[in-house]
Amino acid sequence: MIKRIYMLAITTALLSSCGVYNKYSRPEVETQGVYGSEAVSPVDSTTLASMSWKELFSDVKLQKLIESGIANNMDMQAAQLRVEETKASLKAAKLSYVPSFALAPQGGVSSFDGSAASYTYQLPLSVSWEVDIFGKVLNAKRQANSAVLQSEEYKRAVQTSVVSTVVNLYYTLLMLDNQVSITEQTVLTWNESLRVMNALKSAGMQNQAGISRAEANIYQIEASLMDLKHNVENVENQLSLVLMQPAQSIERGSIGDQLFPTELAIGYPIQILSNRPDVKSSEYALAQSFYGVNYSRAMMYPSLNLGGTAGWTNSAGAIVNPGKLLLSAVGSLTQPLFQKGALRANLAIAKSRYEASLLSFQQSILRAGVEVNDALRQCQTARNKRDVRAKQIESLNVAMKSTELLMKYGSTTYLEVLTAQQALLQAEVMQVGDWFEEAQGVVNLYHALGGGVN
Repeated sequence: MIKRIYMLAITTALLSSCGVYNKYSRPEVETQGVYGSEAVSPVDSTTLASMSWKELFSDVKLQKLIESGIANNMDMQAAQLRVEETKASLKAAKLSYVPSFALAPQGGVSSFDGSAASYTYQLPLSVSWEVDIFGKVLNAKRQANSAVLQSEEYKRAVQTSVVSTVVNLYYTLLMLDNQVSITEQTVLTWNESLRVMNALKSAGMQNQAGISRAEANIYQIEASLMDLKHNVENVENQLSLVLMQPAQSIERGSIGDQLFPTELAIGYPIQILSNRPDVKSSEYALAQSFYGVNYSRAMMYPSLNLGGTAGWTNSAGAIVNPGKLLLSAVGSLTQPLFQKGALRANLAIAKSRYEASLLSFQQSILRAGVEVNDALRQCQTARNKRDVRAKQIESLNVAMKSTELLMKYGSTTYLEVLTAQQALLQAEVMQVGDWFEEAQGVVNLYHALGGGVN
């Protein structure tokens, strides 16, 4: 008995040294500096992604669209089916620990040289069970479990993408709405200015050249207005497609209803390993590859199978009747010796897949850091531009009023007034674009940090 215990301990130690029982552990990864040297240094572990999307995007109409996108989006539905598929595979892997049973009834009739026919039957219940002493079943189960975790993280990654897509399209509509409003008001102002110019022409104070140039500018603005309205319809169609509904008008609020946090906390780089679902999905793929290597290595060791049969038969050697109880048991140990190098080739393939998964995992971390840095810079640049743009608009308003006064007292023409109005229009439209750039930066940063899951 003691000898058997020693043998079992030695066998377990040898197998452990071969790695077939080892659990996956995260390899050493360097996250320091992945946000970029210019990124703001975090002061604590709180990040923008710590906020629920309902907390960050407080517009009620936007929240309804996000909820609809999460519930109806086709990519979300496909991701859920993927989760269900991997869970079924995990269940099958777990059942490999359980013995399999099979009922195989048989019957026959025979007659020799015209003698009376004899009837035989067997009602056997057979059982077989592979004893997992070399970790093949264990690693298959761990691999399937990692696949489940990966699919769940993939679903979360799809959700963050859906949330950011819906919000970006919604903010695009708000930007276009504002630009349409500014342009429509400008058309009204310029038409009124054109009426004044025609009146001045009748009084001999304006020429036809100036009037024609003003008309041309009005036509240009009207054409741009048509483009803006066409863009609104296109974005509404895109958003309808994301929501899996027919193309339709989207109910929405206004720019003034949107509030963004003043502090853009990004936390510590190491947090992307636990916050970003795509990074976590990539790591679970790495874990699958790790257990794939273990499984391929375990395939090179013996397989121990136990089997048996229990049942009822009336055929036991030369005795046909009466019926007898049938019992049998068998055990087999199969050691692969030569399979044309297939097992070693499979192990080499599994190792290569692991190395490729490791590179993909490392790349996902770097990509996450770049996205965080880009989004943060986009927010900061847009906010700085908005401050400068506000000063520009203030100066243009002063310039336009001054030009109107100069024209009123005869030292300039009305065409210069129109030029000042056109410069103001362009600045106001660009100011809306600056707002959108900031809004898009906030959304991108929220997504890059792994927000949108809750």
